Amino acid sequence: MSPRRTETGGRIDRLRTIRFTFDGAPYTGHAGDTLASALLANGVTLFGRSFKYHRPRGLLAAGVEEPNALVTVLRGEVREPNIAATMVEIYDGLVAVSQNRTPSLAWDIGALNQLGGKLLSAGFYYKTFMGPVIGPLKGTRFWMFCEHFIRRAAGLGKAGTAPDPSRYERMNAFCDVLVVGAGPAGLMAAKAAADQGARVILADLEAHFGGSANWSGETIDGMPAAEWAQRTVAQLGGNDNVRLLPRTTVWGYYDGNTLAALERVTDHKEAPAKGEPRQRYWAIRAGTVVLATGSFERPLVFPGNDRPGVMLAHAAERYVNEYGVLPGQRIALFTNNDSAYRSAVALKKAGATIVAIVDVRADVSNDMRRLAGEAEAELLDGHAVVATEGGKALTGLKVQRFDATSGALSGDARSIHADSLLMSGGWSPTIHLASQAGAKAEWDPARQAFLPPKPTQRWIGAGAFTGSFSTAEAIAEGRAAGVSAAGGTAAPAAPPIVEAAPGDPDPAPVFEIKAKGKSFVDFQHDVTAEDVRLAHREGFVSVEHLKRYTTLGMATDQGKNSNVPGLAIMAEALGKPIPEVGTTRFRPPYTAVSIGSLAAERFGDLKPERLTPMHDWHIANGATMYSAGLWYRPMIYGLPGETVEQAYVREARATRESAGIVDVSTLGKIAVQGPDAAEFLDRVYTNMFSTLAVGKARYGLMLREDGLAFDDGTTWRLGEQEFLMTTTTANAGKVMQHLEYFLDVIWPELKVTVTSVTDEWAGAAIGGPNARAILAACVKDTAVDNATLPFMGIVHGRIAGVPVMICRLSFSGEMAFEVYSGAGYGTHVWEALIEAGQPFGLVTYGLEALGTMRIEKGHVTGAEIDGRTTARDLHLDWMLSKKKPFIGSAMMDREGLIAPDRLELVGLIALDNRPLNGGGHIVEELDEDNPHDSLGHITACCYSPALGKYIALALVKGGKARHGTRAFVSDPLRRRFGPIEIVSNHFYDPDGSRMHG
Repeated sequence: MSPRRTETGGRIDRLRTIRFTFDGAPYTGHAGDTLASALLANGVTLFGRSFKYHRPRGLLAAGVEEPNALVTVLRGEVREPNIAATMVEIYDGLVAVSQNRTPSLAWDIGALNQLGGKLLSAGFYYKTFMGPVIGPLKGTRFWMFCEHFIRRAAGLGKAGTAPDPSRYERMNAFCDVLVVGAGPAGLMAAKAAADQGARVILADLEAHFGGSANWSGETIDGMPAAEWAQRTVAQLGGNDNVRLLPRTTVWGYYDGNTLAALERVTDHKEAPAKGEPRQRYWAIRAGTVVLATGSFERPLVFPGNDRPGVMLAHAAERYVNEYGVLPGQRIALFTNNDSAYRSAVALKKAGATIVAIVDVRADVSNDMRRLAGEAEAELLDGHAVVATEGGKALTGLKVQRFDATSGALSGDARSIHADSLLMSGGWSPTIHLASQAGAKAEWDPARQAFLPPKPTQRWIGAGAFTGSFSTAEAIAEGRAAGVSAAGGTAAPAAPPIVEAAPGDPDPAPVFEIKAKGKSFVDFQHDVTAEDVRLAHREGFVSVEHLKRYTTLGMATDQGKNSNVPGLAIMAEALGKPIPEVGTTRFRPPYTAVSIGSLAAERFGDLKPERLTPMHDWHIANGATMYSAGLWYRPMIYGLPGETVEQAYVREARATRESAGIVDVSTLGKIAVQGPDAAEFLDRVYTNMFSTLAVGKARYGLMLREDGLAFDDGTTWRLGEQEFLMTTTTANAGKVMQHLEYFLDVIWPELKVTVTSVTDEWAGAAIGGPNARAILAACVKDTAVDNATLPFMGIVHGRIAGVPVMICRLSFSGEMAFEVYSGAGYGTHVWEALIEAGQPFGLVTYGLEALGTMRIEKGHVTGAEIDGRTTARDLHLDWMLSKKKPFIGSAMMDREGLIAPDRLELVGLIALDNRPLNGGGHIVEELDEDNPHDSLGHITACCYSPALGKYIALALVKGGKARHGTRAFVSDPLRRRFGPIEIVSNHFYDPDGSRMHG
């Protein structure tokens, strides 16, 4: 038997022994243990070191709010730091190590920081920025001296560098009712909603549903609460309309009742089963949310409250009732409310000696006196703990008479021998998600806690989340919330009968015992009560400033333990009530979220690899692929022995001589629909779209609000209220955000919807003198002659039996057509087009040839629309409508945007017949040793098969006026210097005769 393991009790499987290591030492536990409970059962009291002072720290809590026992879990070379030991389920072979200590947890040289005293008080690093005057180390010089050491000391766990081999998944889920929290309130809410026929998702961050029912020791409907919870979960699991998500933390509440959750699928297993991911990221869109997230017990602030062996009372009760582990043999309790008395009775029944219950209240009720007698504890009412004793483990405490009204101590201090001190400072509802959803928390003076705000989204609260701390209230509220969330009505039914210890949930308004010694508010960051008062003295009166100056409630804690005590001390210093001081707004994530889960199926890359529907065909047919934006696209289809330049010159020349085909599936495609769609496009584009006929397309230009060019593309009118907008590949996401912003924020009255359909369509552009003939050979159900399909016309037909939409447009200077089909048929249509083009010598070409032909034509892309150019700079001022306002029209004529010396688009020809490089500068006088006086720069360049020369597009000061003049390219980084001629950007087909056919 382990030193602190009880002989019976708990919900662990005592017949299954689990072996694991902590800091290299072997330990055993049982199935169902957490790392915290297993180590505590083995007599371990020292779990970690605090951030700043490296003080020894033990367990404070039993759940996700644990601030002290943070460990790093090792799986081979992969390490995951800063995990609460209370949330790590043990498994055979688990390897965990402690953090923030050198050389060991027991003997940490960092503990010398405790000698720093006031030098390391709140904001010491900010003061170090300014620096004292110490010899030559004046001002910022002192900071530069200290910076290296401060940065090395920052943080707790050490991140790993080995690649993560784990697999992650992403899921999207939709439900009528999402219930967050599976305690008694959440279980009843889920059951009530499911009984109404609603689609329900029930999520809880613990491994086992039931919440407090698993450790409260209460009875519900004549059975132990844990058994009642198991029975309710089994009933829910048998419903087809219920999805149960254990080990799932709902960590973010966003607009539109969208919530983010992280499911830990195999973190508790030695090895995942075949096909199992490590974690699964859920994006849940719910009709209504029931928040049944419970509450956290608060610590009390008094000298020595951080010593190993000092723990929250409910945590001790949970360890003994759920895991069969005693926090100590001689236990004292310190409280300002009734809930600690139930914990004392539970610990007594499990075999502990309760040496004292220290209560700050002088008027303890008769019910509580009876419970103290049942626990055989000495009741010290009207007393407070003023000190603790011991080193790496608690050996005793000191108590003194206390006046809860004035906060004054009196009489002599008395020593009590104990190896565990349990404290209870009242309860704080877990309102993090409600705060994220919007609105300000409301202070309840009776509960001495912040209660959830009035809903601004569709959520309903139940149980301890609302400040209803009894199980009977939680069950009643949960049932009512479930019925309401499902939109139903339920006949009155007899609620389950709950038998529980008596108790008043309202605590005395006592948060701190002012006595000699360090009293900690934030255990993780070593923020003391005096640090909070120091922040006040130094002028930090806002709670947000207090948080950042002292680091109170930051990192993994996020105010779970420290928020209310810290605010209470700040309020006292300000001489204001707590609600006037307010509370910080909670932000996602509620707990730490792995980057791997956010990346989901993709790992090892900084961005996803998007593949077009024809990707496999390109690979099979010799394409050299490369990343272009978020997509992988063919660069060239090289023949054996060809260089990149030889390949793209061959492809471009063949296209101009006969025909070529290129995959354009990556173009951004946005469906713009609704009665006001045409009006919306008139406002978005610089030119008119409301006059566009159905079945026609038009080239359009967008500006940013500041008047600079944003994006270009064609938009097709498919119906009176339906348009298909195309954007450049790289800007698809930005344009979508741009449109959504103006619809949601600026013009919400417009009846328009925008939908990204980029992935819905596969696209192929076929161009060249024989392009029409090739289409005529394979397109059915429509003609493609000039009368039926004129320039910028749209037709619908079939290719190889697949419905297609064809628009005649060109960016290459050749007659060209874009052919779109459903993405699933992309390869099928692509192959049919290639087969039809074989008699004509059709070639497939990649981005290099595509870029070559657009440079020859002088068409702009992202290289020229770089966020600094205007429509006039790009010679697109003919597209600026004078009949209507549009985004950017108010700003486009600013003095700086119409200056005569602005960079303008030009063409360049290399006079020395050598390649040019993007980014190379244009100068009037060549000085290779001291390059200076740049006129502009090259944006895109290539070898032109149409001209037989190396050419480029460039942005040059006074560009149009320089046509026909000579200058030099100056590219010192690549040692490329030489003469060039500045010409029009339209190298090829300047009158459009080939394009219009």
